[in-house]
Amino acid sequence: MGDAIGQMLASAVGIALSPVPLIAMILMPATPRGRANGLAFSAGWALALAAVITAVVLLGTGPDTPGPVPDWAWWLRLALGALLLLMGAGQWRDRPREGHVHGPPRWMQTVDRLTPARAVGLAGGLMAANPKNLVLAAGGALSIATSTATAGGRAVAVALMVLIGSLCTLLPLGVQLFGGDGSARVLGEWRAWMSAHNSAILIVVLVVLGAEYVGDAIAGLTT
Repeated sequence: MGDAIGQMLASAVGIALSPVPLIAMILMPATPRGRANGLAFSAGWALALAAVITAVVLLGTGPDTPGPVPDWAWWLRLALGALLLLMGAGQWRDRPREGHVHGPPRWMQTVDRLTPARAVGLAGGLMAANPKNLVLAAGGALSIATSTATAGGRAVAVALMVLIGSLCTLLPLGVQLFGGDGSARVLGEWRAWMSAHNSAILIVVLVVLGAEYVGDAIAGLTT
């Protein structure tokens, strides 16, 4: 189980460093049903992430008897790494230039009209529509599927990956529920910081994890 957890950890952290769901969660208290919408959004994000990870693990899991990682898994990891690097280059090319102001994304304009059911759908859509999250979820799940862990160990690794990858919604939710009178100020500071550094965060995550995927794949294919 240890290798499954260790190999998926970087991917899970990369998913957690997602500015969009964190900003969405910070906006939730201003909606008419803020607390219910926040809980629903967090649940929707975790469910969508769990569905993607579980599907890849089930598809990629081989026999329960331990063995070497198959070559197809390394080739797939290489392709995912190359895709992450390409997305990082695209994010660098499209980074905001000084003096240019972008309007809020379309989903942000609908926050005031959210209900808990729509919050679940919004969270699932934001998770599934983000190529970075899909690639990292697939890469982390692939590591779990091809590890030497037992079925129970893989289940624990999947649960931990979902938990870590959902911190981008769970942390602001915790501040909302338990932060008291200072929660609005804390969340406002988080929103300002994430909005200012959104592009830089994505570039670093994409390039670092892309390079890790490519390096691991090359090492696996040449040994």
